[in-house]
Amino acid sequence: MALERTFIPYRAYWSSPFCRWQGSIAHLNSVELAAATAARFLAGKEIAADACDNLVLGFTVPQQHSFYGAPWLGGMLGADTVTGPVVAQACATSARVMATAAGEIETGSSECTLGVTCDRTSNGPHIVYPNPKGIGGRGDAEDWVWDNFNKDPHAGGAMVTTAENVAKEAGISTEEQHAIALLRHEQYRRALADDRAFQRRYMLPLEIRAGRKTITVDADEGVFPTTPEGLAKLRPVVEGGTVTFGGQTHPADGNAGMFLCSQERAAELSADSNIPIRVLAFGSARVEKAHMPKAVVPAAQRALQAAGVTIADLGAIKTHNPFAINDAYFCKETGVDPENMNNYGSPLVFGHPQGPTGMRVVIELIEELVLAGGGYGLFSGCAAGDTAMAVVVRVG
Repeated sequence: MALERTFIPYRAYWSSPFCRWQGSIAHLNSVELAAATAARFLAGKEIAADACDNLVLGFTVPQQHSFYGAPWLGGMLGADTVTGPVVAQACATSARVMATAAGEIETGSSECTLGVTCDRTSNGPHIVYPNPKGIGGRGDAEDWVWDNFNKDPHAGGAMVTTAENVAKEAGISTEEQHAIALLRHEQYRRALADDRAFQRRYMLPLEIRAGRKTITVDADEGVFPTTPEGLAKLRPVVEGGTVTFGGQTHPADGNAGMFLCSQERAAELSADSNIPIRVLAFGSARVEKAHMPKAVVPAAQRALQAAGVTIADLGAIKTHNPFAINDAYFCKETGVDPENMNNYGSPLVFGHPQGPTGMRVVIELIEELVLAGGGYGLFSGCAAGDTAMAVVVRVG
């Protein structure tokens, strides 16, 4: 079903830089850091903390005190009377946060919702689950991040297994994957031109207290230089497979946020009310076991159908592509040229903090459309459990 009332105020959104796993923000509580970043964003835009009447918080890795979720976030922001849910849907968390917020807008339950997404894949919790019947009453243990990266309890196998399965089925070679990886790095470098002019349109530096000093992280941390020669030297991660480390993303930490509002409230909060940004539709999909990268295609098709838009109508396409396989398969199935999507960057290059990944990509999608003078845009991204979510927006 197409949406009718949900808008995003222009420039009423941000993403932090994404920092590599075990990097500069690996020791910080992701919810507290997101609240501090959001507070600086609101102050810089002169938006009152209680400008929203609803909060949606999205994360996938528990942090200390995160049980208190959105009310805790609101309290740290100074919005003590605002509440809302916590959303977690693996790598589709950002899209689900947006969809949850849009549901509130469409039903009239909210005029203005602030969605905040954050995660810290670094130093994930080590959890012990009580098991009175265990040997000596010993509990069952889980490393939240590492164990779930490496095994889907339903489909079996690690995340990389899903990419290998799709590569085999679709006949996608290592060379094809590396060609896409090189292209995505070239596109990312365009976002760094002119002193990172494109990224500065939306990226908010992180400020970290270290004793009496404040350390500022104002750019992505952990992007690895990539060359044809370097990629050619890499061996597949799985023996007999096709996916190398050069053809997949790296885990990261970071946060992002976005207001979703009625048309009237969006105009009030917008940096330029002459640039309307409307959310048209969402789509979700689940494919066969252990074939996660395939899900981006049916999710995109469902979102486009709901919006009444075709691939040919799109001015920009962005994906969450933890594997180069994702984009290779998407292009084979849709006929899209790999060069005509993921301009200015994608998670394959700048990293994957899970919760906020998709929101940053949607923000980049919006900014690309603004630079192009408006048009329709599509985001589609896969998620654990062989799923994906997509969203269609229109700028102008």
